[in-house]
Amino acid sequence: MNTTFKNSKRQLALIFLLMFGALLIVGFFQSWNLMLAILNLCLISAIMSLGVNLQWGYAGLFNAGIMGFAALGGLAAMLVAKAPVIGAWQAGGFSILLGIFIWLISGFIAFFLWKRLKGRGKRQFWYVLLIVGLGYIISRFVLDPAILRIEAFEPSSSGYLGGAGLPILLSWAIGGLLAASVAFVIGKITLGLRSDYLAIATLGISEIVIFIFKNEDWLTRGVKNVTGIPRPVPYEIDLQSAIWFQNSSELLGVGVIQASGLFVKLCYTSLFLVVLLFLLWLCERALNSPWGRMMRAIRDNEIAASAMGKNVTSRHLQIFVIGSAIVGIAGAMLVTLDGQFNPTIYHPLRFTFLIWVMVIVGGSGNNLGAILGGFVVWFFWIEAEIIGNGLVYILTFPLSESSSLKAHFISTAPQLRLLIMGLVLLLFLRFAPRGLIPEKTSNKL
Repeated sequence: MNTTFKNSKRQLALIFLLMFGALLIVGFFQSWNLMLAILNLCLISAIMSLGVNLQWGYAGLFNAGIMGFAALGGLAAMLVAKAPVIGAWQAGGFSILLGIFIWLISGFIAFFLWKRLKGRGKRQFWYVLLIVGLGYIISRFVLDPAILRIEAFEPSSSGYLGGAGLPILLSWAIGGLLAASVAFVIGKITLGLRSDYLAIATLGISEIVIFIFKNEDWLTRGVKNVTGIPRPVPYEIDLQSAIWFQNSSELLGVGVIQASGLFVKLCYTSLFLVVLLFLLWLCERALNSPWGRMMRAIRDNEIAASAMGKNVTSRHLQIFVIGSAIVGIAGAMLVTLDGQFNPTIYHPLRFTFLIWVMVIVGGSGNNLGAILGGFVVWFFWIEAEIIGNGLVYILTFPLSESSSLKAHFISTAPQLRLLIMGLVLLLFLRFAPRGLIPEKTSNKL
């Protein structure tokens, strides 16, 4: 492995060709359905990595709450695409709206008083606390009975309000907006903190968001999951019954069932690739603009940038919101691909670590590097079990089939995934410490 990986077009093409060559090997020796499934997840991972690269690579912000923003995007997909549950709305939907309205009104009044009484010491604090407390108590009197009625309505199949019944593709943009809105609130509170405090705060807030999704059944069905989210692509069963598709699969010499699965996955691939390329184009324009150069100048020396009259906190808030919006889009795309919203799959520590590894391996501060890191790390994360099984088979080949030691190694082969991922990360950091495609440093900021 070259230790420098100069950012030339020839080397870029070679690196990406090697990555897609690895995907083709999976297609030829395992299955094309598996290859396309890995490719689609790689595309979504690349988009998440791109969002984190904006925050870390451009501005040096350590966001440890990535999964919380991905979960917000997934929530948007569910709320936009699922049809409303009429019975649940009749049971308590309008009381839920009233309770939320009380929250908003109390929050607005508290904010107005905080501004109006600014500089009056404890009086300002106690008035705001009183308004917030009264608003919360009144809203709970309205919300709690309504939540019980909603969750009691056909709990085995419903027990929640449902969504708006709109096209699922609309949820990708709404997921980004929802994540951006929450990021704005979080950023206003936390971006004045030191980087280590920022990481702890964002991780804690991410845990809170996911905890709410797991326990507020009236909104998300909690751990019972929301299934049957509509697709933006055809269903396999519909393709299999279509005469034109049967004829096409027969001409290609592929079974209609296998062909329908491949066709659906290719449709997802096309949609995800369009979004990825569009976001990459926007990020590249931002990187090479005066705004992008200013962000990197702030990252490299905040004190000097502040002395030059730049509002560092405001610029950090901008990049934090934009990066979180991209992660929210990826979260909505992931739920679209899965066809269900499952709050239990968002493990903040595990998957946040994976996304950060993608950025580091690909090359922090380089958009193409972040995308490549998303492909490489997710590919090894999925294929690590296969690689582990192969290594165990080679190591235990001299042993007899009746050997208890061989049986033990074979039974523990799936647990080698984390070991293999650790070795992959160590090798990349050893031979490409600045990432596969390092950030360009020749431009003068």
